Amino acid sequence: MSRTVPVPQGLPQERDASPFDPPSAITRLREARPVSPLSFPDGHQGWLVTGYDEVRQALADTRFSSRLDLGVVHVPHETPGMPVATEPSPQAPGLFVSMDPPDHTRLRRLLTGAFTVKRMKLLEEHVVEVTERRLDEMARLTPPVDLVAEFALPVPSLVICELLGVPYEDRETFQVNSAKFLEKEVTLEDKIAAYGALTSYLGELVTRKRADPDEDLLSDLARNDDLGVEELTGIAFLLLLAGHETTANMLSLGAFALLEHPGQLAELHADPGLLPAAVEELLRHLSVADVFYRYATEDLELGGETIGKGSTVVLSLLAANHDPRRFADPDALDVRRSARGHLAFGHGVHQCLGQQLARIEMRAGFAGLLRRFPTLALAVPAAEVRLRTDMNIYGVHELPVTWTGTVA
Repeated sequence: MSRTVPVPQGLPQERDASPFDPPSAITRLREARPVSPLSFPDGHQGWLVTGYDEVRQALADTRFSSRLDLGVVHVPHETPGMPVATEPSPQAPGLFVSMDPPDHTRLRRLLTGAFTVKRMKLLEEHVVEVTERRLDEMARLTPPVDLVAEFALPVPSLVICELLGVPYEDRETFQVNSAKFLEKEVTLEDKIAAYGALTSYLGELVTRKRADPDEDLLSDLARNDDLGVEELTGIAFLLLLAGHETTANMLSLGAFALLEHPGQLAELHADPGLLPAAVEELLRHLSVADVFYRYATEDLELGGETIGKGSTVVLSLLAANHDPRRFADPDALDVRRSARGHLAFGHGVHQCLGQQLARIEMRAGFAGLLRRFPTLALAVPAAEVRLRTDMNIYGVHELPVTWTGTVA
């Protein structure tokens, strides 16, 4: 294996090969050195992991910590106004995504019952109803329309709001603030303000639910006296953020990918039974939640490299899911592929809690969209579609689409 590839200065982010593939600089790194040194903008010398086996191993090894309060975790891109990190970040209550066992285990266990396959199956009929209502409203519009605003964002927002018990009429507040929180280049001051606005809103909401619980997930959690309001607020923040941002971007970017691959789209029209496999392939191919961070709690060996204690390790799920050692012809979108084993939902103890709900929403969303709008097409050249390269969850800002006639 060649080791001559230069050490990148910051995480390569330019999608220069295709809007759906990893940056070519990352692909070259994966081919030459799947566990590669990485120079961070603040001078830290950490690591970038891009190989499938290596990313999977790191996600499964709890010595690669998720805790932000354990050591200094460095960011591999410039953030305006961000001081050079010299100390660990304080641990925010309830944010179990940045915890290790046993703290992570305690909170995760409380939520596992809410996201069982059985409970998600019961939700499936409701998700289809929500999807069809949004498609009805979209069909009444005169194209071109923005698929993000009219369909991809409302569907998961409606579903997660109902599941959690968040009033949908408050969506503008949480959508604006969650988008600001996820911007890479936003100033630290603006990011803190967005986080503060969200947690203030959710803190008031969970306090009301503790006093007057209803039949929703946050009310169920609020009945648990072992959880304080701050922990409940942190959990609500994570579920609300992850519950609409990731699926919304999968629906819109997935539609864009299918429209850019007309042969694959034609196969789905000809055989709708391919849809479950197509959803897994789109998850693998697009991996919208791409970059994860870990902190090495001791000297570790990964992929033949020694990672020193205290190193920040950047894991690219997108690069791993495009690794030819695991998936043949990985940059091709193939709805007939068995994408089993993809890492789009992560792996190990932090594997996505809401993955079954996300699958249900995507199956319902793509099935409805293909059936109701068989002539769906981009309303602008593909090069004019604004990509979310400025966001921590990838996708498109807008997707202008058009059609000629709909199916009832």
